[in-house]
Amino acid sequence: MTRPSLKAVLERGEFVVAPGIHDMITAVVSNKVGFDFVYSSGFWGTASQQGIPDAGIATYTDMVGRVETLCRTVKAGVIADADTGYGGLLNVDHTVRGYEAAGAVGIQLEDQEFPKKCGHTPYKRVVPTQDMVNKIKVACEARQSPETLIIARTDARAVEGFQGAIDRGLAYRDAGADVVFVEALESEDEMRRSNELIDAPTMANMADGGKTPILTAEALEKMGYNLAIFPSLTGLAAAAAAERALNVLKTEGTSNSPNIELFDFSEFNQLIGFQRIWDFEAKWSEIDDPVS
Repeated sequence: MTRPSLKAVLERGEFVVAPGIHDMITAVVSNKVGFDFVYSSGFWGTASQQGIPDAGIATYTDMVGRVETLCRTVKAGVIADADTGYGGLLNVDHTVRGYEAAGAVGIQLEDQEFPKKCGHTPYKRVVPTQDMVNKIKVACEARQSPETLIIARTDARAVEGFQGAIDRGLAYRDAGADVVFVEALESEDEMRRSNELIDAPTMANMADGGKTPILTAEALEKMGYNLAIFPSLTGLAAAAAAERALNVLKTEGTSNSPNIELFDFSEFNQLIGFQRIWDFEAKWSEIDDPVS
């Protein structure tokens, strides 16, 4: 499968919107809707796969398998959250190679201490700037293709203030990061100033419920951003829909209710790939009506 080149798109000056894909049902639905790029979030991958918080509990093995499955399922290019690289410099080398082999077109690394925390929750701590600079240099050297982009995220806004986060972003750019991601900015003014001060491609995190204002793609592009992820959208929407459906079932005792909106089952079978299974069975098992 030929995937869009994130590097080429950014070099052409095209703005990228990448929704977070938290599970493989959402992945096949995203194929129907059509996105050039999607985002594999550590927060939402951990939540959907293991039902635990994004607090550095999930391992490299957990997450690289998830990324590989997503890359196999979606037609879009996958931008993947690799947390801190899951350890020291050797771990970063292994992580970048593994994520790239899994199919990721962009690999995001952050400067938190291990174990990390979700960027929009308290008690974060960051490593010294030079430690992260070294990680970025290792990551850039570890990638096998120049098409694979390294995205450097700093969580220093909550720890060292706005200017501290900007200084780190500049240092990470100079270390070779292709995209700079200043996480959890707290106002539109900070977002604007961040792009004025960092002369590099930048990424915005539109995390619904987080610290950063949620803006449109058009507004973000005007601010100077090149890429925006919406990591929480599908996970929160799915959780809300599931809660509504379960409450209706509990009160009405049935799923056949005008109060529940269900995706068409026949269409979902097509999206998930059952037609190929039925065609295979018809050919090799001489089944006249595989549905029955």
